[in-house]
Amino acid sequence: MAKNTRQLADLISIGPAMLRDFEMLGIRNMGQLARQNPQRMYERLGRLVGQRQDPCVLDTFCAAVAQARNPRLPAEKCQWWYWSRKRKTGKK
Repeated sequence: MAKNTRQLADLISIGPAMLRDFEMLGIRNMGQLARQNPQRMYERLGRLVGQRQDPCVLDTFCAAVAQARNPRLPAEKCQWWYWSRKRKTGKK
């Protein structure tokens, strides 16, 4: 049986606040995170807490999901600000 040793807390750009957000969203492991849509996560979190979230939360979700899907993701794409630049320029 293959052992997945990566934990959510091991992801770059992910700190205690984001780990609490993952918990609130029911995301407890890398497999669950890899199956997520960052935009939907962002919208759902806003509904759960009853207020619009800072767009940087979306960027961080993008970085986290990308890392969960690809353990060899280039270092630049592991940073939330990479995704912030993409969002601001409208690039997919």
